[in-house]
Amino acid sequence: MESIDAVGLERRERVPWIGVVGLVALVALSALGALAGLWKVLVVSWAAFAAMAGGAVFGARSRERNAARSVRADGLASGAMITSAAIFLVPQAIGYQPQLGGLGIAAGIVAGYAGHTVGHRLTHLDLPLETTTAQLTAHALAAGIVIGTVYTLLPDLGLLLGLSIISHKAPAGYAAADRLRAEGLPVGAIALPAAGVGITALLVGLIEPPSTMALNAVVFGFAAGIFLHIAMDFLPECETGGEHAHDHTHGAAHARLDRLRTHAVASTIAGAGAVALAWLLIA
Repeated sequence: MESIDAVGLERRERVPWIGVVGLVALVALSALGALAGLWKVLVVSWAAFAAMAGGAVFGARSRERNAARSVRADGLASGAMITSAAIFLVPQAIGYQPQLGGLGIAAGIVAGYAGHTVGHRLTHLDLPLETTTAQLTAHALAAGIVIGTVYTLLPDLGLLLGLSIISHKAPAGYAAADRLRAEGLPVGAIALPAAGVGITALLVGLIEPPSTMALNAVVFGFAAGIFLHIAMDFLPECETGGEHAHDHTHGAAHARLDRLRTHAVASTIAGAGAVALAWLLIA
């Protein structure tokens, strides 16, 4: 029987190849997407990849995580996502059919919570990649399905929606790389969840799902609910013992956390305001 160390070593050696597989799949689907004219989906897919991969590069090079920088990044991303969902997705859902649109929003929020919470069970499975990458990949694949469906059903939507929706990819990549580096695992595995949005978004675009008023109401509502859940999950929480306070639990901890709370609120407002301003300029 293999020892635990041997199994761990084998999994560590396999992890980077999973990232390569994800990137190759994204490149292949991008070629098909270009032939099909899915240009907006292509832009959002590669922007998601670049954002998460770029965040991972910074996370891998960072010697220690800067709490203030992390708070600002999370706040900007969550604010942008909340405003994008509220401006672009919620009105579409309600416009198609108010009750079904509202039901879709509720279903999306509940599904997002359920997936995030039950996703902990991944830690108990013998997967060919570690838990952080597995959870990020599942999340990215689900988000890609929603993005692909939204842009396929309503191709007139501008790029601002998609780019704002995937704005959390950079801080997510940074945090994941920081965690993998601390555990001595190769950061290259993040290429898989970075490509995940594009993989499923392009697949959905190529399939071209059916469209009816009722179905569109549910789809846009569900998309809004999912992204609102993600945005709320990314809202920085600056409490003692929280993710952003792990290195500030002694001495002037309270004063430091108060400053972080100010950063959190200011950056969230800035992210929301930036999307709102961009929408006003292009409306």
